[in-house]
Amino acid sequence: MKSFISPEYQNLMQVSTDNKAEYLEATPFPYIKFENFFCESFLNQVLNEFPDLSKENSTQFNNSNERKFAGKGEASFGVQTRSLMHFLNSEPFLEFIQSITGIEEKLLGDPYFIGGGLHEIKRHGLLKIHADFNKHKLTGLDRRVNVLIYLNKNWDQEYGGNFELWDADMTECGARILPIFNTLVIFTTTDFSYHGHPNPLNCPDEMSRKSLALYYYSNGRPRSELNSITGDHSTLFRETHPNSKAGNNLLNTTKLVLKNITPPIITKVASKIKAYLKA
Repeated sequence: MKSFISPEYQNLMQVSTDNKAEYLEATPFPYIKFENFFCESFLNQVLNEFPDLSKENSTQFNNSNERKFAGKGEASFGVQTRSLMHFLNSEPFLEFIQSITGIEEKLLGDPYFIGGGLHEIKRHGLLKIHADFNKHKLTGLDRRVNVLIYLNKNWDQEYGGNFELWDADMTECGARILPIFNTLVIFTTTDFSYHGHPNPLNCPDEMSRKSLALYYYSNGRPRSELNSITGDHSTLFRETHPNSKAGNNLLNTTKLVLKNITPPIITKVASKIKAYLKA
């Protein structure tokens, strides 16, 4: 652990004790930011082995809601990155996350890095405001906490890419965090913890917005964190423009309700008919 974390943060449980109140009282939902959390020389090694995901065997998202690249688990990790990601799924760090978030249910890491791992966004890329998928697709566990580590040196404010946290009503951005090198962000994920960076990046072509993402899960969660209408869901994108917010939210909710009450056999038949008509 000493090779990973900066000297001032070596005692993780003390860090939790000192910062738990700030985390729980944060708005628009519980979160905290730590600057220079990791040993700089070590994190430089992680950055140096970060691949160009546009040229790797990665997952590409290219639609109106998200334009980004995501690595495919450990296959995308270099030696130092793998060491760091394993540590972030280890007992000492799990206990730290458990303590600072105040979550009562026992937290578990994700060795499969489903949806997590390496993320990269190029110039003009974006990730609109959203709530995350709420169930692990392999284990069925409940998603509770996100950890983000930013790897962007010489990142100017004018490049954009701020990590934005929005309130549950989507009326106000409660916090913006510049994604600069060696910034650690921890936040509680619920059906109402809306976040992202909705505006296209304005960085030079030779630069990109790089980050590491880890998600933590539990078996069960408080009902207050769930949207009873949507149930289990994938990523829920929300509209930030005030003039279209109401209509967009109603449409998204209607689609989710119909999806949840429609028998799977009808959905499959409808998909086949749609594909046939397009042929």
